[in-house]
Amino acid sequence: MPLRRRNPASLDAAELAILAKGQRDAVMAKYGGQPEQKRSTGYNLQGLDSGYYGSLAIGTPPVSFDVLLDTGSSDLWVAGTSCGVSCDGVGLYDASASSTFTNKSTSFYIQYGQGEAAGYIATDTVQMAGFSVSNQGFAVVDATTQGLLTSPISGILGLAWASIAASQQTPLWQTLASSGAWDSSLFAVQLTRFTNDTKAQTLEPGGVLTMGYTNSSLYTGSIEYIDIPGTPSYWYLDLAELTVQGTSISLSGSGMAAIDTGTTNIAGPSADIAEIYAQVPGSSPMTGSWEGYYQFPCSTEVSVTFSFGGTTWSMSAADFSYAPISSSQCIGAFFAISTGGSSASPSWVIGDAFLKNVYSVFRYSPASIGFAALSETALAQNGVDGPVPTPTIGSVSAAVTNLSAAPPTRGLSSICMGLAIVASFALLL
Repeated sequence: MPLRRRNPASLDAAELAILAKGQRDAVMAKYGGQPEQKRSTGYNLQGLDSGYYGSLAIGTPPVSFDVLLDTGSSDLWVAGTSCGVSCDGVGLYDASASSTFTNKSTSFYIQYGQGEAAGYIATDTVQMAGFSVSNQGFAVVDATTQGLLTSPISGILGLAWASIAASQQTPLWQTLASSGAWDSSLFAVQLTRFTNDTKAQTLEPGGVLTMGYTNSSLYTGSIEYIDIPGTPSYWYLDLAELTVQGTSISLSGSGMAAIDTGTTNIAGPSADIAEIYAQVPGSSPMTGSWEGYYQFPCSTEVSVTFSFGGTTWSMSAADFSYAPISSSQCIGAFFAISTGGSSASPSWVIGDAFLKNVYSVFRYSPASIGFAALSETALAQNGVDGPVPTPTIGSVSAAVTNLSAAPPTRGLSSICMGLAIVASFALLL
């Protein structure tokens, strides 16, 4: 289905600075400790300029909700009907209207870069992309910081591993992948680019998420898989090499890089970020709310490549620019963070600025991340306008039961498992 993205040009420099600070604060909170710590942190969901969302359905009868898709966290949560004025304008989950709802009587709390949300753990039937999971654990949020949620987003769908779930519930994707409900135990992401489209509307098509298969029309060549080093928690890889304007950057810290669809830009150690911008004439560090970010001449095209131990992947010069702050100066997509210096914490957080340049695959077994070159079909979607995706509730091709720590059980409908099932999502840029 078509996807949408929000245009950053609608924000002025002061608003962008607040947004950028929220992103930096949230990334440091999200990755600032041991990766095995159970957590679900991110940054303010209001006017994110930085999140992909898709629709899923919860309850019996099922009701659709738009949720942010985040490979950097592991919890599913949605705003409930008791959330109050802080959730005005967003879709609310009504527990009393679902015959399959169960309250687990366990509290839930999330701290964000610029806000917080609290509620309780529940189970219910959750449907997404033609798959249904009964007794799926999630959080119902009944209190948030004002402005944390903005229409159409009602919550978040964590796509990382159960080991870091604050709710201590098995993530929806992991239940499906481990149950055998999918043809292949993986999900894949293709994102579109509108950052260099001066005529972009407030919302634009954003990309495609597929569950249980890879869409061969969206990539060319083979998918290069690299195993996750160690126990899966976040989706992370060793960053082997990073070049800017043809110069190899000296990498400090643990060398681990989290691959995070819930982060717009790219974060790394301060010394490394300074070395990156040293390759860009006319760049300089920012201060105040922009601390950790750099400005550079918008007219400069910056060439960046990444390698995770195999193929070298290029990043478009358009994605090096986060946003213009004047007629001649732009904010770069790379910003500085500190993740506490632990060898177990990712030093780098690689978000959508890179992921828009590759076809990304997240595989359950063996636990690994795959990248492939985008096809002409995928590249042709950049800058192409389209309708806002409408949440739909379709036929269920596979149903499983979440049994918490026990292996999920599966029941199949009469519909063929091999159907191409795609969950759509939109980029709030």
